[in-house]
Amino acid sequence: MSRAADAGVSHTTFAVLGNPTFRSIWLATQVSSLGWLMQTVAISWLMATVSTSDLMVALVQASSYLPAFVLSVVAGAMADNFSRRRVMFAGRCLMGIASAMLTACVAFGFVDPWMILGLSFLIACGGALNDPAWQASVGDIVERRDVPAAVTLLSVGFNTVRTVGPALGGIVVASFGLVTAFALTTLGYLVPLGTIWRCKWKVRSSPLPRESMRTAIYDGLRFTAMSSEIKTAITRGTLFGLASIAILALLPLVVRDRLGGGPLAYGALMAGFGTGAVFAGISNSLFRRSLSQEWLMTLSCIACAACSLSLALTSSIAVAAIALALGGAGWVTAWSGVGINVQLASPRWVVGRTIAIYYAFIDGGIAAGSWVWGTVAENHSLSLALEGSAAALLLVAASGVLFPLRERRDSEPDPSEEFDAPPVALDLKPRSGPIVIKLEYLIPEKNVEAFLVLMRERRHVQTRVGARHWTLQRNLQKPMQWTETFRTPTWTDYLRLNHRLTEADKELDQRALLLHTGEHPPQLTLSIERQTGPVRKPEQPTPYFSRH
Repeated sequence: MSRAADAGVSHTTFAVLGNPTFRSIWLATQVSSLGWLMQTVAISWLMATVSTSDLMVALVQASSYLPAFVLSVVAGAMADNFSRRRVMFAGRCLMGIASAMLTACVAFGFVDPWMILGLSFLIACGGALNDPAWQASVGDIVERRDVPAAVTLLSVGFNTVRTVGPALGGIVVASFGLVTAFALTTLGYLVPLGTIWRCKWKVRSSPLPRESMRTAIYDGLRFTAMSSEIKTAITRGTLFGLASIAILALLPLVVRDRLGGGPLAYGALMAGFGTGAVFAGISNSLFRRSLSQEWLMTLSCIACAACSLSLALTSSIAVAAIALALGGAGWVTAWSGVGINVQLASPRWVVGRTIAIYYAFIDGGIAAGSWVWGTVAENHSLSLALEGSAAALLLVAASGVLFPLRERRDSEPDPSEEFDAPPVALDLKPRSGPIVIKLEYLIPEKNVEAFLVLMRERRHVQTRVGARHWTLQRNLQKPMQWTETFRTPTWTDYLRLNHRLTEADKELDQRALLLHTGEHPPQLTLSIERQTGPVRKPEQPTPYFSRH
């Protein structure tokens, strides 16, 4: 990449804020994030004061991340099938309502560890509903070339707020009490509601009916399973989250037991973590130009391992703050890298689902890590848990040998959405099916090897956009005749499959035509399956006998 191009990338990172819709929602999101960070400090400190269990304190982080693991796949399917703006609004409403309930409970003295976890879980459920729709909407709001910059800016924005949010939360809790902190958080959740209600953006509409939730979830899972790039990003992100969350999950215990501090010290240390994260976020474009994504992930793991080990050994707040700044830099570099990979590797029609599946796994890893390291701290020692986290992070860095991250600069091309359905003699309804599609090729022996290579590519392309039970058969009586067969559940699914193909995907048809011999192009046959099982006889009516 040239210096001019590099400068363009760096400029675009901030120029994307020139988009008024993106800027308005991004700024409103920062206000909400500020409230969420204040609330996180307040909830963590509240749990540390009302419960003597180290595990319960660590589960505060688990309750914040577990809903994304449980609900994200459904939320992603909703983001791709319904109005993303409305899904965002619904998620924000749930966050506001749950936060108001938590404020009321604390104000009236109804404080119980499980109640705290339950309402924290509900707030996170709203976030799990909002986040995939918001992330997927980025590609609708900004130009495609600006998507990497916008995704990076999301991380930079959150971690900029992280520098002041925890410290502000600690000050509010120490000076004005928990109720004030929770009330301010609730007000902060109302800002995105108003912004989303006011802002509207154009979304490319599909001429086809909406997918069923079951089919949408299946298609999202299948596409993710077939993308080695997305699977690698998810695997590394999940392992990183499981290993690194000990830093944040156990920090209240480090402050209370090792450093002898209170809410102000906890907030100050979280601000140190955020400061490092902001520095890494601002420098992200420079890092990406200088180092490969795999090297950035390795260095991120080493930085977080050094942070975790330092927290296990030090009793100085200053040393802990420096270590947390290093950990924050590693944290945001790792997450922005894998997040950009998933976003760029996903076509627009499925991006909500792939992002949701990504969040489900990494948040599941974070929730599991919170439980694991909390259990180790409670049953053994806090130092052992942090040292174990450091060792695990070094193993995650070494896992790059098996699961290297791919270097990607451009986003997945958009579907062409140009398709003229072939004429059919039957009156098909949208849900008519299953539909069987057959393509017959005449391939001379000299082209068979190249044809098989091409068919492997075609199988991957067709299957990831919706084809099921794809097979390739060779006629035993006429060896030149090859038949490609696959199915779709309904006629609408067949149309949707063809609308999802990109221009690059359709080039495979031209390559197959070059290998095909004969006067006519490959013959397309469309069929509909019909069941031939036994027909149930209608039930005979029960005779009616009058008593009279």
